[in-house]
Amino acid sequence: MAQKLTLELVTPAKQVLSESVDEITAPGSMGQFGILPGHTPLLTTLEVGELSYRKGDETFYVAVNWGYVEIEEDRVIILVETAESEDEIDLERAKAALGRAEKALTEISAEEKQHLNMQKALARAMARIQVASRKGR
Repeated sequence: MAQKLTLELVTPAKQVLSESVDEITAPGSMGQFGILPGHTPLLTTLEVGELSYRKGDETFYVAVNWGYVEIEEDRVIILVETAESEDEIDLERAKAALGRAEKALTEISAEEKQHLNMQKALARAMARIQVASRKGR
């Protein structure tokens, strides 16, 4: 069994990272799940949220936006719409987006088509704030 995982994080625009890591935690459709070396092969979906990976004693965080995870033979490929590390996120802009989404949700009925879009915007803003808030910890 390998002692490390190869993590590849990819968006439609670029390969965000390709790293050898010790552990990955991802926001799955059924809740957070962890991946360690020797994990059973798996193909699953991701929700909007915080993805983390550990290299030695250091943990890194990335806000991800919907996607898929494939695990096979200690290689983890994560395909997502967007991925932003804590250094790439403008916290004030994320807070403003959260405020706009919260306000819109109070003004739109649950039956309106825009309601789902605003729920998604709210989830993205919350994930970005969670990741950006880790800066400097």
